[in-house]
Amino acid sequence: MSPLNLPTRALYLDVAEWLRQRIYSRALKPGEWIDELKLAQELGISRTPLREAIKVLAAEGLVTMRLRRGAYVTEVSQEDLKQVYELLGELESGAAGVVATQASPLQLEELKALHEQLRLAQDDAERFFDINEKFHRKILELSGNRWRLQVINDLRKVMKVSRLQSLAREGRIAASLAEHEAILQAIVAGKAELAAQAMRQHFIQGLLAAT
Repeated sequence: MSPLNLPTRALYLDVAEWLRQRIYSRALKPGEWIDELKLAQELGISRTPLREAIKVLAAEGLVTMRLRRGAYVTEVSQEDLKQVYELLGELESGAAGVVATQASPLQLEELKALHEQLRLAQDDAERFFDINEKFHRKILELSGNRWRLQVINDLRKVMKVSRLQSLAREGRIAASLAEHEAILQAIVAGKAELAAQAMRQHFIQGLLAAT
């Protein structure tokens, strides 16, 4: 049998990730018009994959399309953030409760290891943010609901626009670490209701720091 000729990753997906990171870093600022011609020239590509990438980000809520005016980086309002944090709090608290009742000893050790990495990253906000995402993602994966994970992935892309800035607030990293500790302890103790409550409280405090 001859080998399959599988297509490589589509260029527009790489461009979408490049744009996504520019938005997260605020190289492209909220409300800024996306100059397709300039960006295509900067990347050395045609405008077709760039336009496809913009459609991906529009579906994620990171880009807003305006009739006859093109694409703009979405301006996330306080109400938008409130709704996203509240929904994430409910979805992730449910996941934490599930993990508290069914995680194996090995899976608990994986969570403990991630929390220790988080503790060691307190002096580096960007690294802390990355490990924080891994901690939350691990809980979601262990909960075993891929639909919940898919919805949360999309919501987190919107939240991420403001998340790194919120961690820069004095005392927020230390507080976030303590909140993660409470979540972990409840999960390790097998207390589903307490784990869900701790996760929900974590998002309440995160929203306060982000607004």
